Amino acid sequence: MKTSVEEKIRLHRLQRGLSQENMADLLSLSTTAYGDIERGKTELTLTRLTQIASVLELSPVALLSDDALMAQVVDTPDEDAEHERETLRLTVEKQQIEIDKLRLEAEYWKRKYDDRIALELVRSIGAQQPRERIGF
Repeated sequence: MKTSVEEKIRLHRLQRGLSQENMADLLSLSTTAYGDIERGKTELTLTRLTQIASVLELSPVALLSDDALMAQVVDTPDEDAEHERETLRLTVEKQQIEIDKLRLEAEYWKRKYDDRIALELVRSIGAQQPRERIGF
């Protein structure tokens, strides 16, 4: 199965536990610009590819090489190695699902916090209205 450069970058980023925001910061890019690289919306220059490879502690060749060629170099006939690769792949997928769940939960709590602040603001504005004198 042939994997695109963008997919390889994403997989290596996830294996190192980095978010897109982390990568963007390390590359001095906006999060959107880095996300566009992973989605293949931005054409990679050799300079940018080298920077990304450096952050991921890889050679640019590892990101550009064909999977079949890499498989010949990396693969061993050992079934344990294949099992370990599959376990790692599943772990990465599980972590991505967990990250997505946490991102959704963070968005929920942010909305809830914003709603609470708005409610407190409305209450404080309402409490500052002058009282009506009742003539004694």
